[in-house]
Amino acid sequence: MTSLNLGIFAYILVVLALVVACSPQVDAQTCNPSGSIKGRKPPPGQCNTENDSECCVQGKSYKTYTCSPPVSSSTKATLTLNSFREGGDGGGPSQCDNHYHPDDTPVVALSTGWYKGGNRCLKFITINGNGRSVKAKVVDQCDSTRGCDKEHDYQPPCPHNIVDGSKAVWKALGVSKDNWGDLAITWSDS
Repeated sequence: MTSLNLGIFAYILVVLALVVACSPQVDAQTCNPSGSIKGRKPPPGQCNTENDSECCVQGKSYKTYTCSPPVSSSTKATLTLNSFREGGDGGGPSQCDNHYHPDDTPVVALSTGWYKGGNRCLKFITINGNGRSVKAKVVDQCDSTRGCDKEHDYQPPCPHNIVDGSKAVWKALGVSKDNWGDLAITWSDS
């Protein structure tokens, strides 16, 4: 290499180093899809739309995830609304204890990656949102790997970054009922 080429090479390395050093931090809150499933139309009356729950659409492609973003002391997530009571839009009994839970109990379901095969079952997490915080017990998985079938109440797979909370969680965070549904939050293990 000539000294001119070495000078250009060194210049490029310095510029690259500066770009990396001065760039905003890459968001570690990512998780790539692991696959997809095709939606199936639910049989009449088989998809509970309580709390604006979505029913699968025939032929629509839904992303699936086996992972969730890394958990930290302030993990970014989306809080959604779910009823864990019998007959609620959560479907059957909770996976962690095979029980239903009243709407006035602060309980949550976590996306598959965060659920960790049940390792967080019956443990508490702290949820921060709307300027408040609440502790809630993990009782279920919001399945990110499967959906659009009877077992999942003909609802699509959960996104990879969901904390699905009971009405008690939303009330504790002081969110007005007309804004219940989706809320940007952070959470951590308690």
